[in-house]
Amino acid sequence: MASLRLNRPYVAAVHDLVMAALSFVLALYLRLGDQLMNQAGGFIVEGTVLFTVICGVVFWRLRFYRCLWRYASLTDLWALVKGATIAILTFLLVFFLVTRLAGYPRSAAVINWFVLLALLGGPRFLYRLAKDRGLGGVVAGDGGERRIPVLLVGAGDAAEGFIRDLGRHRDAEYRVVGALDDRPALRHATIRGVRILGRLDEVAAVVAKLDRRGERPRRLILSERFEGEVVRRLLDAADAQGLALARLPRLTEFRDETDGGPGEPRPIAVEDILGRPQRVLDRAAMRALIGGRRVMITGAGGTIGGELARQIATFAPARLVLFDNAEFNLYRIDAELAEARPEVARAAVLGDVRDRSRVDVVLARERPELVFHAAAFKHVPMVEANPNEGVLTNIVGTRVVADACRAAGVATMVLISTDKAVNPTSVMGASKRAAELYCQALGAAGGVTRYVTVRFGNVLGSTGSVVPLFERQIAAGGPLTVTDPEMTRFFMTTREAVSLVLQAAATAGESGEIFVLEMGAPVRILDLARQMVRLAGLRPGADIEIVTTGARPGEKRHEELFYARETLDPAGDEGLIRARSEAHDLPGLVHLLNRVAEAAQARRTAETLALMRRLVPEYADLDDPARAATATG
Repeated sequence: MASLRLNRPYVAAVHDLVMAALSFVLALYLRLGDQLMNQAGGFIVEGTVLFTVICGVVFWRLRFYRCLWRYASLTDLWALVKGATIAILTFLLVFFLVTRLAGYPRSAAVINWFVLLALLGGPRFLYRLAKDRGLGGVVAGDGGERRIPVLLVGAGDAAEGFIRDLGRHRDAEYRVVGALDDRPALRHATIRGVRILGRLDEVAAVVAKLDRRGERPRRLILSERFEGEVVRRLLDAADAQGLALARLPRLTEFRDETDGGPGEPRPIAVEDILGRPQRVLDRAAMRALIGGRRVMITGAGGTIGGELARQIATFAPARLVLFDNAEFNLYRIDAELAEARPEVARAAVLGDVRDRSRVDVVLARERPELVFHAAAFKHVPMVEANPNEGVLTNIVGTRVVADACRAAGVATMVLISTDKAVNPTSVMGASKRAAELYCQALGAAGGVTRYVTVRFGNVLGSTGSVVPLFERQIAAGGPLTVTDPEMTRFFMTTREAVSLVLQAAATAGESGEIFVLEMGAPVRILDLARQMVRLAGLRPGADIEIVTTGARPGEKRHEELFYARETLDPAGDEGLIRARSEAHDLPGLVHLLNRVAEAAQARRTAETLALMRRLVPEYADLDDPARAATATG
């Protein structure tokens, strides 16, 4: 609260006026001593009032009250020197015209100059020293040549640090010409001589004003984290003004500079465009769930499995078992953890979740207490062309792992599911729905193992995701291929999705529960394509073409997260929703699963698809008679 009050303009203005009046009287006392009232009593009141008024006008013109004390620097000291000099010279001129300086000691003006600087600057820099606990922030100047004029968005600590770093390095590449911020308390304030010129929605007006001064910015740099909708608006505004949009590195990102130079602004990533508010997660509950326990991850070399391994390793598990059938992916995540978390005991195990004997042996040997089942075939068109393989991995493989968990006495098994399991139109979606049903039925049947299912949409950058595809197409010069101009998808960053998976595992009470991650609003793929082209500094339709190719087999125009018959309850944790529905009869479900597995193993594709319709009645494969003939596996 104190920081906020001291940064308010009217508080700073009152302080400066009080200091001005005090400096005038104190300067006379230092010059005249005990003779003050005898020699200066006739004009001390009038002189004090006149000097204070003149200081008020000069300080207002020089915008003293807009300089934030939190960021006081040598740049602000120079402004104080200039203001004190102008104020005293103006006072001497006016006082001479009024009184011919009768009785006023000339040397008092010099003393007043020093006293005024001390009273104005002292509190500012003491406050800054108290906030920063050192001199580093104060002595960093704003000098040095910068070549590229930039406009900052956000006027907090990161912006001040960036400006300070630029001042420390004469070979810095950028020159900050202004800043934007929506906080009313910072309106027209300055940070290290950089003025806050307007709100975030005033980009066009601010750029026009700077252009008239010959300081047109070439980049718009985000210095803070903003919600995705704000970033999208800023991208539109920057694009309209012909500006590149970038962001400062976040504190969690390591800087490459070895000389302590200013952090290089990074390109805006898709994660920033689709940015979501930071969620408050119960880290203590996650640590209680994982800390000191043996954990196994299937599909550990994949996008979700790898991120699960990274985050779980931070909670000090007793042992981490990485299970995957892709040798290179398994090697890569094992090597990464060996470097990043050498203290975590782990095992890298090659194996296929479809191999019951291998899974049984591994669980019996490793005795995991928690199993995260992320292994799956997830690429819709690929599984559509190879339906039997999709069924064997996604259904049979899940059943193998779930049964092995029960036999080995695993405390909790977490199934990673997908929004494509809701009213599926693809083999992939239907197979994941069947996996959900089996885990739900096992949970309802009771036993030592608690089964938890977590359902969510696309994760950015995952294998088979549209984002890496667009990146490759942009790098190749286009065109970008969009299957349907109206197609939408839910997106979430891999890190957030996995954090919420762990949150769900820690939150789950009853066995067989299904948790759905709050995915926010769906994103139109065509809009995403256009934004990615613009983020690359290119123009959609001019530099890079975007073409419509038509929906691929199994793709839905719009994905869903819930079934209509599911009852939705808040899970008690931000970002999680509990979806309740009646569990299927386990014996009947097992009978159908046996038949589907037999048909898939025999590669009787038509029978496999027909049985899938019985297993998942919502599955709409459109009864394509040519499908079985064209499928390859």
